[in-house]
Amino acid sequence: MSDLAPLISDLALILILAGVTTLLFKKLKQPLVLGYIVAGFLASPHFTFTPSVIDTASIHTWSEIGVIFLLFALGLEFSFKKLMKVGGSVVISACSIIFSMIMVGLFVGWLCGWKQMDCIYLGGMLAMSSTTIIYKAFDDMGLRQQRFAGLVLSILILEDILAIVLMVMLSTMAVSQNFEGGEMVFSLLKLVFFLVLWFVTGIYMVPLILKKSRRLMSDETLLIVSLALCFGMVVFAAKVGFSPAFGAFIMGSILSETIESEHIEKLVAPVKDLFGAIFFVSVGMMVDPQMIVAYAGPIVAIVLAVVLGQTLLGSAGVLLSGQPLKVAMQCGFSLTQIGEFAFIIASLGVSLHVTSDFLYPIVVAVSVITTFMTPYMIRLALPAYRFVDKYLPERWQRLMDKYASPSTSVAHSGNWRKLMTAIVRIVLVYTVLSIATMAICLNFLKPVILRLAGDFWGSWLGAAVTIAAIAPFLRAMIMKKNHSVEFKALWNDSRVNHAPLISVILLRVVLAIFLVEYVIKSFFPASAVVLVGIAIVVVAAMVFSRFLKKQSIVLERTFVQNLRLKDIQQEYRGEKRPGYAGKLLDRDLHLTDFLIPADSQWAGQTLRELDLGKKYDVHIASIIRGTHRLNIPGGDQRLFPNDTIQVIGTDEQLSVFARQVQEAAGGCVDEDMVRREMHLKQFLVSEGSPFAGRSILDTGIRTIYRCLVVGVESVDDASLHTPDVHAPLRVGDVLWTVGEEADLARLNGQLAVTD
Repeated sequence: MSDLAPLISDLALILILAGVTTLLFKKLKQPLVLGYIVAGFLASPHFTFTPSVIDTASIHTWSEIGVIFLLFALGLEFSFKKLMKVGGSVVISACSIIFSMIMVGLFVGWLCGWKQMDCIYLGGMLAMSSTTIIYKAFDDMGLRQQRFAGLVLSILILEDILAIVLMVMLSTMAVSQNFEGGEMVFSLLKLVFFLVLWFVTGIYMVPLILKKSRRLMSDETLLIVSLALCFGMVVFAAKVGFSPAFGAFIMGSILSETIESEHIEKLVAPVKDLFGAIFFVSVGMMVDPQMIVAYAGPIVAIVLAVVLGQTLLGSAGVLLSGQPLKVAMQCGFSLTQIGEFAFIIASLGVSLHVTSDFLYPIVVAVSVITTFMTPYMIRLALPAYRFVDKYLPERWQRLMDKYASPSTSVAHSGNWRKLMTAIVRIVLVYTVLSIATMAICLNFLKPVILRLAGDFWGSWLGAAVTIAAIAPFLRAMIMKKNHSVEFKALWNDSRVNHAPLISVILLRVVLAIFLVEYVIKSFFPASAVVLVGIAIVVVAAMVFSRFLKKQSIVLERTFVQNLRLKDIQQEYRGEKRPGYAGKLLDRDLHLTDFLIPADSQWAGQTLRELDLGKKYDVHIASIIRGTHRLNIPGGDQRLFPNDTIQVIGTDEQLSVFARQVQEAAGGCVDEDMVRREMHLKQFLVSEGSPFAGRSILDTGIRTIYRCLVVGVESVDDASLHTPDVHAPLRVGDVLWTVGEEADLARLNGQLAVTD
């Protein structure tokens, strides 16, 4: 009998226990994450009634892969564009909640007498609520459509990205074993640098790669390519000092901006579910009942800190962002748990050997308890609000109502703000791209060129290649926004603005000269004055180069197109409102989608026949048919079943139109069903019949009488055979004909009916 590898037997045990527990928790309508944790406890040496996992080291490696897949899948659901649109209210709420809960965690850890790194990591764990658990709770309780639920989910999206930043900061602190301001600032600058570099180059390169190879992409190859990109970024992130999970999240967020993102998400889901289950099972294996009993006091204290901290400080954070008291309390009560990111941060502390052994099982116990409490806390929000509203002083109520009023927010931004924001973004992006390009050329290309061409010619060639590579970026950094609407408005508005505007241009020119000088100095040792003079001439040539202008425009246009391609596809398919729909609101006009049901009376008719515009005062902007879109359809365009029509009109007009769509899809009445019933009749071609000697095609039985000849009984042998529409009919032939009763009656006027 062959020996079975311990890893295979361990995997079998884990999956069997996970399968049983998840089925049980599904039956009990509890989060599956808790089922995985219970399965891990059952598979651990701490539970003696079931077999235990043997090769824990391999399971730990698999759990790290599970973290990578979880963060990759989270990145696929994430969108930088959505993050930019969440609004100031969400940013204020999320940042205040995270900061407050980190302070709560630090305070609780200090009260328990734990060491500094345990307190810091505990604060990070308590700051992150569980997206999965809250999403499922809202879904089960039917709260997904309520206002506060949308705000909570937006806060969770921002918390997820801030959790990634927090993991980077915790990793940096783990290396130095201390909180050093200079080291932290350097880490944040490095984080910003690589975020910009990865996002810009990823959005530029990845969609082009997928587009060029689309014809070669089956489900299998797309999955392999996606995972290759994921693990490639994982390795790259680890090489530059970030956690592997961070790299997986970044690649997932880059792929989320491509049109293949939904397809990739579906392909990766089974793999993510498998390895994610192993990760949560490994979390459960860390649960030690004896340690939980020993630390029962801190567990209770942390549970109270999470519940009271989120209900009070979380509600206060949302209230601070300008939301009403009721919405703020509903949000705060919904966030009273810790989940996936707490486990990931805890595993980060374990892998870096900076946290104590007791912290992991304590956090797991707190997560289990707070997860079970989540539905009850959500239900408790409204009674708690009524109690507070009843006893809250009237002066405080007026103050909060005034603070939450939309009139207190100012959305106006001047031309200076718009211009400087755009210029800072441009300088940051193109400086990062220039530095990254210079680093690649100086570290990898320079040694090769010098070895092949010698020191003299190699230096000239290397400097020329490096400067040519960064030239499009430097020219764009200098010239972008110099002819924008804001720049011209400020220039024409006052002579006082001329000096600051010129200074902004000169500062960018100086930065470009410095970068060019650094490149030249890397190849040619010379005096600073000479290097600066050469750099000025080179930068001036860049500014006046029409070729570089064209190149920078092409690069930026490709990037913007790749970034917007998914939105364009969603608008094309009707999955997203077109951009002009928001502008219609200024005129009290709306764009609404209507589905033409399969049984609609409008199906098959042209827009001219329906005359919807004159009848209901609406405009048909587009017809979406499967993956095809017909914009501004003409009157001869027909509507087909399951078409989606996009209609523009006022609220009243669209309400009337919606009722007409429903009435047209009311189905057939009894009389109509009876009239449409099909019958089979037999017709004899008698002597003197107008059909005698003519073919079925010539008689017009199908086109004129709307009947169908399904068989002909020949006069020769009385056998029934398939009709030949071109063969002439003879006297004595019997036509087996199918049609509606009224049509058969019209045909009966020409022929005699046999029994």
